[in-house]
Amino acid sequence: MSFNTLNISSRKIKLKLAVFLIFLFSCGINSAQELSVGELRQKIATLRSTKKQVNKDTTYIGLLMDLGSKLRFLNPDSLLLLSSEAQKLSSNIDYKKGVSESLFNLGTYYSDIGEHSKAIDSYEMALVNAKKDNNHDLSLRIGNELANENVYNGNYSTALLGYLENIKLAQAYGNRKMESILYENVADLYATQKDYDQALYFYEKVEKINSKIGNDINSAQTMSNVASIYAETEDFQNALFKINRSIKIFEQGDVWDWLAYAYEVKGKVYLKQKQFTRALYWYHKSAELHENLQDDRGIIDLYNGMAEANFGLEKDSISQNYAMMAYEISSTIKSMEGIKKCSNTLYKVYKNQENYAAALKYHEIFRQISDTLSRDENKMSMTMLKTEISHKNQQEALVLKNEKALAKQRLYIYIAILFVIIMGAIAFLVVRGQKILKKLNRELEVQKEDLELREAELWETNNTKNKLFSIIAHDLRGPIGALEGLLKLLNSGDIKESEFKEFIPKLKNDVNSISFTLNNLLTWGQSQMREATTDPTNVDLNALVENNINLLSELAFTKMITMDNLIVNKAIIWSDENQMDIVIRNLLSNALKFTPNNGHITIGYVDRPDYLEVFVKDNGIGMDEYVQEQILSKNTNITTYGTNNEKGTGLGLSLCSEMVIKNGGTLWVKSEINEGSTFYFTVPKGKKQFQKSA
Repeated sequence: MSFNTLNISSRKIKLKLAVFLIFLFSCGINSAQELSVGELRQKIATLRSTKKQVNKDTTYIGLLMDLGSKLRFLNPDSLLLLSSEAQKLSSNIDYKKGVSESLFNLGTYYSDIGEHSKAIDSYEMALVNAKKDNNHDLSLRIGNELANENVYNGNYSTALLGYLENIKLAQAYGNRKMESILYENVADLYATQKDYDQALYFYEKVEKINSKIGNDINSAQTMSNVASIYAETEDFQNALFKINRSIKIFEQGDVWDWLAYAYEVKGKVYLKQKQFTRALYWYHKSAELHENLQDDRGIIDLYNGMAEANFGLEKDSISQNYAMMAYEISSTIKSMEGIKKCSNTLYKVYKNQENYAAALKYHEIFRQISDTLSRDENKMSMTMLKTEISHKNQQEALVLKNEKALAKQRLYIYIAILFVIIMGAIAFLVVRGQKILKKLNRELEVQKEDLELREAELWETNNTKNKLFSIIAHDLRGPIGALEGLLKLLNSGDIKESEFKEFIPKLKNDVNSISFTLNNLLTWGQSQMREATTDPTNVDLNALVENNINLLSELAFTKMITMDNLIVNKAIIWSDENQMDIVIRNLLSNALKFTPNNGHITIGYVDRPDYLEVFVKDNGIGMDEYVQEQILSKNTNITTYGTNNEKGTGLGLSLCSEMVIKNGGTLWVKSEINEGSTFYFTVPKGKKQFQKSA
């Protein structure tokens, strides 16, 4: 499955539009084989001649939309006529999917001709109908197009919000192809701001998703956009490597619109190197393909590139012609970026021809459009958006910190009041001169404190014993007893060796559970005996998380749970590696335990000034406020069963809290019943000298 796309003249990359191939539009045809224009027309004619009620046939409506989409770049007016007819017929029979799809096609038509307000109206009506019909895939495509329209209008911050919101929905719906498209458009948006590092970061995400999808066309489209960025950053070697791979795939797959774009990008690579003759060769190959495509947006950068190449070869008249054609197309479809680039080219040409009146005219247009686009203002809007999100998170952390400080302050006040009372009593005794009684009272006070201390130590020791015996009785005795019984049966010959092998998977799980429990018990026991030491070093957080994901992958696979690691490779923390390994393993194990089959777990972090705020988020069964208060307490031992009746020791979270505190951080949880839980903990960043040497 692949996606049709459009070239957006307002940017130097090619923006992906979520317009699916014809067989996704078809309501009555389930064949995965894509039909040609001629075949579609033949099927429509056959239905018209054989069915009396063809106007009420959803298959017929689907074919109309398929044909319109096929003719999009060949005859745009046909897209308008066929989509309008499909909308009318769908409305007459209350066919919600047909209404949504036809409105979507109408929005595409208006977008292509530059009527962005009409396009937005059509998309918004389509979105309302798609949501009523619970058509999640179409809702995502429409959301992407609405964000694209904001890009065309220069509202980059609004577009970014739209892309990010739909990425969350795509992840929730499990739609990887739309997730890939949306991430790629986010990357493209950063590229328009010349934030190429951020753009390449998101392109890496896209390439990973594309590799999982396994679609060469999608991968080639992404490589074309990446090549365009490499050209802008003058990394010509990588640009040529990427674009040559893309061209080969597009040529083999007959993907003409993207092949035309790829040729244009290759021309741009040579143009940037001032190899004007080579640039024109590839520009002309792109122009040949555009003769069979009615893609006005796509041809603006092509003609302007040809104008610049001819200008470099001192062919001013040819350069003027191409620049003027691009300028007129930009004006027709109201492409502000196209007008800006072409007017600048015309200014240089006329200036070189000493036609200063014309040069001044286009220079003024260039300056006016540049001011209107206000690129710096849009970039500031995106920066403000990121700042606002960061500020909100910091405010939440500050509120939590203040609450803890107030609680601590109240404790000090109570202690001070108690101290004053005791001192008052002592002073009263001193005034009365009862020295003997004062001495006795002091001795009694000392004895009382000693008894209370011993009582507390005894209580803690007894509680430790109870915990230990409870774990041994319930978590270790059961699996070990089962293993012992099975071995006795095998030894006595009551079961055959072949029958014994059937129990091996369960025995493996039991042994893994025993190993995990013993590891927690040993670590916990050391902490209780105060023998555990903390030895902080620079630790690669991403590697630590990946190791634990691999360790727990078999359990995740058993429950069909996906675990996403959002931590970047250069996230270095200052902590005891073994202790932090225990923390991450317990939190992941806990998330797997309470997440149902086909669930989702995310591990990521928020970069703070002096520390990283790591989170482990699941969409499991969640917990109420009482359980949240108890699970991190050192003096409580809550054990619950997981979604598949997994049994735990009740020590994991308490142990995690102790380990995090020893490493200079804090651990807390946010959770809602049936919505899932998110565990947070903080850990100091790595030392600067390590980061510099990396």
